Amino acid sequence: MTINMKKCTLEDLSRLQEISYETFNETFKEQNSPENMEAYLEKAFNLKQLETELSQRSSQFYFVEIDGETAGYLKVNTDEAQTEEMGDEALEIERIYIRSPFQKQGLGKYLYNKALEVAMEQNKKKIWLGVWEKNEKAIAFYKKMGFVQTGAHSFYMGDEEQTDFIMAKILK
Repeated sequence: MTINMKKCTLEDLSRLQEISYETFNETFKEQNSPENMEAYLEKAFNLKQLETELSQRSSQFYFVEIDGETAGYLKVNTDEAQTEEMGDEALEIERIYIRSPFQKQGLGKYLYNKALEVAMEQNKKKIWLGVWEKNEKAIAFYKKMGFVQTGAHSFYMGDEEQTDFIMAKILK
């Protein structure tokens, strides 16, 4: 098994859209209405939106590939690209998603370590993220990685208001 990390570019736009739809849908479709899922997927992962995000200098996307097949992806934000005001000493992990056939192989940790590497390269003091309060698997993973809950904010899935926990980790 060969694991490869690839930084995404605008040339990867359609592949990014495809894996974004697939992984978000796999993760959340059972707990949300089809209407709210469709509304969110169209808003968050349309080509224009993803192109804007890929072009943002303070956001970076990475694919993780196994034997040449895209297994998942990571999105990190700094500075003004962060979804909450956390200051210029923070890096946000906005997305870590692994396609279901590739889960339970350590790829989430692999992508997390990439986010940590980016944070260290940029001399960030804190790494943080928002995670849905009902995503127990992800919350357990982040706690295992040393994150603690520091707050909460609203997240809209279609027209339904949900709560995301804000979790953070101070870097040494």
